[in-house]
Amino acid sequence: MDQSFRLADSSPASMVFPELEPVETKVVREDVLKPARRSRFLAERKVKPGTRHSLGNIHATAMGFRDIHEHGTLLVKYLEARKSIFIDRLNWTVSEADGMEFDQYDTPACRWVVLHEFGEVLGGVRLLPTTARCGTYSYMLRDAQNGLLEGLPRDVLFFEAPVKPFVWEASRFFITETVPSTRRTDVQQKLFDSMARTAVQNGASKILGIVPSVWSRWARRLGAGATPIGAKFSIDGTMSQSVLFNIRDYLI
Repeated sequence: MDQSFRLADSSPASMVFPELEPVETKVVREDVLKPARRSRFLAERKVKPGTRHSLGNIHATAMGFRDIHEHGTLLVKYLEARKSIFIDRLNWTVSEADGMEFDQYDTPACRWVVLHEFGEVLGGVRLLPTTARCGTYSYMLRDAQNGLLEGLPRDVLFFEAPVKPFVWEASRFFITETVPSTRRTDVQQKLFDSMARTAVQNGASKILGIVPSVWSRWARRLGAGATPIGAKFSIDGTMSQSVLFNIRDYLI
C-alpha cells in the first residue's frame, strides 16, 4: 500500500480495509462536515421551510431480483430512464435492448435504489457488493483495475480494489432532467440518503464509486463525508475521480 496513506483507527474493520485517508488531503477532509455537525445539518434540512413541498410525493424504493415483482413496471422504467440519461444524453457506449440500458453488473447480487413520483422515475443508483462475481466480472472499479473495461484507466484506485462484504460499490447515480432546479438538491439528498441506508441494511459500512471531479462541492452540500481514493481522469469528456464514502458515520 502507498505509504502516503495511514490507518485512521485501530478497529477490526480498519485493519482489513483502512480509512485510506491521504495525509496530503487532511486540509480538505477538515472541510467535510463532522458527524455531529452533519446530524444538525440533516435535522435542519428536515424542518427547512419548503422542503416538504419540494419533495412532494417522492418515494424511494430499493429492490433486487427477489422482489422486483412487487413493484410492477418500476424496474423497466428505471432502466428506460438510465438509457435516456447515459445513452441518449451522455452518449455512453453501453448495452441497450428494447429501450432499456443495462450491463454485466445488473445481476441478482445488486440492489437498485429508485426515486419515483406518481409513476415517474426521478433518479436512481445501483449498489453492488465488492464480493460480487458474474463470469469474469466482479464490480466496476476492480474490473477497471484488472484491465477488463475499455475506457477506464487501470490506475483508477490508489490501492488494490477491496473484496469485502462491508464495502459496496455505487454506480449509475443519476437525477433525471425532469426534476426542476428548485427540487434538485432535495432530490439528490433523498437519493443519497436512500442509497446509504440501503447499503447499511445489506451489511455495508463503506461505499466506493466514481463521481465527477467536483464531487467535494456536492458532498459538502449533502453533508456526506468522502475521501478521494484515486487520481482524476477523463471519461467520455468528463473529469472524474474515485471516492470512498463512510456511510456508517453519515447515518449517525
